[in-house]
Amino acid sequence: MSAEAGPATAGARDGATRRVRLPADRRTPAAARAVVRSVLTESHLDELANEALLLTTELTTNAVEHARTELDIEVVADDIGLTVTVSDFAPGSGDELTVGARNDSTEIDEVSERGRGLLLVDHFASRWGTTYLPTGKGVWFRLDRPGADPPTGGTTGDARVGTETSAPSANAMSELMQTAPDLYADDPLPDFATSLLSRVAEMVGAAGGTIRLDRGDGQGRQVLARFGRPPRAGSELLRVPLTVHRPYAGELELDAAPSAYAQPLAVLTAERLSLHLENDRLRRADVRRQVWLTFLAEASELLAQSLDVDLTMALVPQLVVPRLGQWCAVHTADEWGRLRLAAASHADESMLPQLHKVLAETGPDSIQARLREASRSAAQIPLGGPMEGFAVPLIARGQRLGTLAVGRHQRHRHDPDEVAVLEDVARRAALAIENARIHAERRRVAQTLQQSLLPPVLPLVDGIGFAAEYVPTGDDAEVGGDFYDVVPLPDGRWLVVIGDVSGKGVQAAAVTGLVRDVIRVLVGDGKPLPEALARLNETLVERGGGRYCTLALAAVGPGQGDTLDVSLHLAGHDQPVLLAGAGGAGFVGTGGTALGLLDTITSPTAKITLAPGDSLIFYTDGVTERRRGRELFGTDRLRDAAAPLAGYSADVVAARLRSVAINFSVEPPRDDIAILVLRNDAT
Repeated sequence: MSAEAGPATAGARDGATRRVRLPADRRTPAAARAVVRSVLTESHLDELANEALLLTTELTTNAVEHARTELDIEVVADDIGLTVTVSDFAPGSGDELTVGARNDSTEIDEVSERGRGLLLVDHFASRWGTTYLPTGKGVWFRLDRPGADPPTGGTTGDARVGTETSAPSANAMSELMQTAPDLYADDPLPDFATSLLSRVAEMVGAAGGTIRLDRGDGQGRQVLARFGRPPRAGSELLRVPLTVHRPYAGELELDAAPSAYAQPLAVLTAERLSLHLENDRLRRADVRRQVWLTFLAEASELLAQSLDVDLTMALVPQLVVPRLGQWCAVHTADEWGRLRLAAASHADESMLPQLHKVLAETGPDSIQARLREASRSAAQIPLGGPMEGFAVPLIARGQRLGTLAVGRHQRHRHDPDEVAVLEDVARRAALAIENARIHAERRRVAQTLQQSLLPPVLPLVDGIGFAAEYVPTGDDAEVGGDFYDVVPLPDGRWLVVIGDVSGKGVQAAAVTGLVRDVIRVLVGDGKPLPEALARLNETLVERGGGRYCTLALAAVGPGQGDTLDVSLHLAGHDQPVLLAGAGGAGFVGTGGTALGLLDTITSPTAKITLAPGDSLIFYTDGVTERRRGRELFGTDRLRDAAAPLAGYSADVVAARLRSVAINFSVEPPRDDIAILVLRNDAT
């Protein structure tokens, strides 16, 4: 630094000098203070410690925050004072020098524009200056002992003048700058603001002061801190706005006339408070966003659990009110774009009739018209009185499903975060409604297809009782592979059929329909049952696809006297249970080969005679493989459950066995359950 552009150092007499390079991090101000403190102690200049350490802290902190380069700290002491220079290596604007003189009102105005740290330098330093060099920038200050003659040469500017009686002390400034909120308090801002306000009010001689803050939460401006007495009518007040971002807004008010120090100190205090208010705003915003994320996750989970269209639409207003709005209404759109109110809710239940009335009104300025506009334009539309709010379109997979209308709270308007959350809720609600509609359509298709694979009613035959029970899998939108049928034979007998096609879904249903139709055609043409099974096996093998089928076929007709003769064929199917009318139950029949696996099959014929009251119980593996934890229902449990039902009608036997199988486990069935009972009803 040249003698013409920097502080005077050549005149130092028997003084100490320190030059240290420090990194640009948060520890630099403390390290710089340690360097200055050592020079003060060595040079016996302890009376300058408060001012020197305060100004060193301000200059190094300012350099760390703005230059972000390494810093050179030079401390030069002499008999009458101390000079400290803080230099950085940020590119400057060229060789130029700015020198400040204490207590010059013009300079104070300029300093207040450049930064509050230099306001302190201007207030406490005998002289100070800023030097711009090609390698960076340096800021220096000079402190002289009270009453000492300043060294000559080296700077431009006036000598330090006497201190005004109203000027704040170094200790007061240090306390003001070091005041900080309690990190462990639940809400440290009120106490912190009160402490700042009281300190600055005492420093400028204010009779009272107030700090007001509006957090944008609908409460309006609230008093954050108060000091002294309320301002008198007609008194001149010093007002400084708080430099905070929306939705925060506020001001610091002092009952003191503006002066050379009152205005800058009030601004400095407001800025210190504003910094912590910004931290508070960001912290609260972060907490709110976390709360909104949790809310959206919970809302998504609730909406995803419902696959009923009406229930899903009724759930949406319950999620929105009162958390996100005073009222909420869901409208669905038909294929012509007409809206229909599906669900509505209001924070005040007594207002629901009025809400329904307003939503039903028509006309160019009605809410109904605004909702239609939102649905057509696929954009957010504001709603006017008497139910102020806005409408968000419900769109899922490119389909316009309707609108979500939300009324604003009475005390505040929706902030951007709330609007974003509502738009997200609308997207999730639309997707949940669309999923529920798709599921409902799949359920209708599955039920229609399943019904087409089962006989609508079983035939009524003198002397023979037929009964069946069918329970689909727990997923009612899935088609099962189990089926049963009762078909008349050309020779006057009846054919009882029960089968199970591997797998589920449309592909299994297609195979089930094929098996059912082929059997009907073959036996209708008078083909013997072994030949019908062989033909059916050939058809499934040629079709391929890895699907196979188990079947139980029983041709039943009159026997001698009141008996019934049954010719039983099993193609990989479980043995039926013979329930004797006189009591007792057991398995009958001989196992055979499942259809669709091998080119040739075996299906031995078993001859069974049913006496009056005897029943033959057919079932699929959905009964025997019903699971309770690791335990299966099993064939033995089925036989034991059937034994006490001797003598009951076919309807009762089928219904009781169905109930026993279902009640075996609390879980929904994993496989279809089919039970078919053939009984000799002769008396």
